[in-house]
Amino acid sequence: MLQVGLSLPRFPGGAAGGFPMAKLAEGDNTGTGQEVLGSSPVTIMITSEADTWDIDAASCLGCGQFVDWDRMPDPEQQAHISRDILSKPPKELKKLAREGYWAASRALRAQVYHQLIQQVACRLVTPDALVYRDVASRLFGMPSVSSHPLPEFLEGCSMPTYCLNLEGVTALKKILICVGNLFPDITYSPILPSLVALLLHYSEDEAQCFENISRLIASNAPHTSYIDQSFLAHQASCMTFGDLANKHCPAAHKLIASTSENVFEVYSEWLSWLFHDLPFNYAIRVFDVYLLEGQKVLYRIALALLKQYRLSVTSAELEGTDIKADLQAFVQNIAEHVSVDKLLERAFGIRLFSRKEIWLLQMANRKALMERGITMVQSRQSFHLAVDMQNFSSSIVTAQEMRIVWSWIPERFSLFPPLLLFSTSEDGCSLQRFYTCCEGYEPTVLLIKTTEGEVCGAFLSSDWSERKKNGATSGFFGTGECFVFTVHPETERYEWVFIKKPELAKAVPRSRQRSPSPSPASLLGSSPDGRSTSSNHLTVPTPQRKGRLSPFLAIRHFLLPSKTASMFMSGSREGIVIGGGGGQALSLDANLLWGRTEHCETFDNPPLCQENFKVQLLEVWGFQNA
Repeated sequence: MLQVGLSLPRFPGGAAGGFPMAKLAEGDNTGTGQEVLGSSPVTIMITSEADTWDIDAASCLGCGQFVDWDRMPDPEQQAHISRDILSKPPKELKKLAREGYWAASRALRAQVYHQLIQQVACRLVTPDALVYRDVASRLFGMPSVSSHPLPEFLEGCSMPTYCLNLEGVTALKKILICVGNLFPDITYSPILPSLVALLLHYSEDEAQCFENISRLIASNAPHTSYIDQSFLAHQASCMTFGDLANKHCPAAHKLIASTSENVFEVYSEWLSWLFHDLPFNYAIRVFDVYLLEGQKVLYRIALALLKQYRLSVTSAELEGTDIKADLQAFVQNIAEHVSVDKLLERAFGIRLFSRKEIWLLQMANRKALMERGITMVQSRQSFHLAVDMQNFSSSIVTAQEMRIVWSWIPERFSLFPPLLLFSTSEDGCSLQRFYTCCEGYEPTVLLIKTTEGEVCGAFLSSDWSERKKNGATSGFFGTGECFVFTVHPETERYEWVFIKKPELAKAVPRSRQRSPSPSPASLLGSSPDGRSTSSNHLTVPTPQRKGRLSPFLAIRHFLLPSKTASMFMSGSREGIVIGGGGGQALSLDANLLWGRTEHCETFDNPPLCQENFKVQLLEVWGFQNA
């Protein structure tokens, strides 16, 4: 159990505020200030000069009572504010928050924070300010000395204090203790101390701060989350960020993958960059938009930090460097590289998929973690999540090359070691044998080595047995997570064209009727099925089993601008095709001996090797769910 020092005297006469203004220790002069929890147990001492101790005595000073103003980087100006600012529609408020309008006035920011949080949809029974006063008076109001450990869910977590004075730090700890008492289901939440510390800057008293953080904890809006409350949820968020970094920051991702043994460990710090390492005047601007836009905006800002980091370093500079620590130092000194306005501008220039689509990805990541044995109730994970490539053996790529390919695939699959499913050198050049060996595995990685020594391949998100659902025709299937790549002579990946331009693929309205998938039958020597599809948009029907989450980037979620925008993978007795529209990214004949590669519209790729090639070796790798 953690215990942390806290001395709460009641001052004679019950003077306003109860506590004198005090500064933190002389040595604590950083922009955020922090304590690391769990280093040594210290008892919380409650003392009183009277028979009773009034918990509200310290709650009358108004906003700013918890702040050490001498340590604040830039004092906020008390600018004139419009009376109707809080009545503006959400879209306009979002624009004002992004532009930093709240920074003009401490009073405005305090009002906006409280009103926005009061509008958050949350569970029916959510502890409020009155509950806090009651619980806090019972916990801390006794005249005798007692000890109060911080909640176990904070064990090992750091606690940024963001220029709070001693009363602020005291209030921070008291609120966290009450959260632990009133939210027993929280098992791990490393960002909670930072959010409470930031809210204390703009709270009238502890009780208001507690009520506001409680509403964020208890939020139940669909596809929206403010605060991860378990190790499982936290790790799923980290994996989701890794997936987004993989797609939206390919240069930075490639740099990290080439210099770090464990890419996931680097990405697991993404929330700490925002609510631990960023200086206060940056963190509070992040908090401004976070309250209006939820967790999706945090992904955007962390991606912008990653892009900025890539612009500031070179591969040579990182040789032999601890990239995790280097990234942390970069974020702590972000003011040397980019202003907060420019950082947010770049963040909002990153086009992510919808909140629902990101939620589906996060749920898929949670499921994969649960398959690895991580549960809702455990506090932290003890075993190593990264895949060990030391014993990896392929006739086509080296372990280092496979590590790069593995860094491209979605995080939930890269948790599992590669498993060789099919090899022409062992199983022969038979398409039927290819299907037999690969069916039942989802996803798979296809590797091809040509007789010219070129190496290319594809990540294929769906089970090859899906081809049988189209009956006599050989329709395309798969999801937007499919991609093609080259390894030799150059290493490059080509993703679904809408990854870089998600605005072109609009979300499908729920009531919209869905039309069938295009058939690549003509590409493989068969005739199309004759069914018509819209010339302007394409959506794809896929029956969904009850209780099963829809796949991330399933094309039925989108209105696509052309019929050729979703030709991911297809198989028939005549051969296989990967990518389509104006050509095929990869196509192989029934003997798996001859192939062709061209530019295609689905992946917007150049030919992956010589356009017409002969296969020297072909391997298919699956994922060992052990």
